[in-house]
Amino acid sequence: MRRTRRYGSLLAGLSLLLFLPSGTSSAPAAAESAPPERPFGATCRTEVEGARVTAYCHNPYPETDHVRLHVECDRWWDIDTDAVAVAAEPALTVRLDGRCWKEVRSAWVSHDKRP
Repeated sequence: MRRTRRYGSLLAGLSLLLFLPSGTSSAPAAAESAPPERPFGATCRTEVEGARVTAYCHNPYPETDHVRLHVECDRWWDIDTDAVAVAAEPALTVRLDGRCWKEVRSAWVSHDKRP
């Protein structure tokens, strides 16, 4: 009878520990003290017509976004291009152009946050 009472109280204590809500942790969260990051990055729309690529990037945020158009050509002898970075100022839209001699395999825009 004594063993049953010991194990019964032990099982009751363990069951309380297992079923406690996960939000009752006593350790403070480190992520709560960090300030939230501000949104960044222009929204870009890329169009491919034959061998020509055009990208329009609009920056709705207060920081300048430096965007670059990258074009990968389909033919092995055709030269892939990486355009010069263009500053997309706040509330402005910029146009980026690129081309291949023949077909375009892929095209994308990269973003850079410069001080």
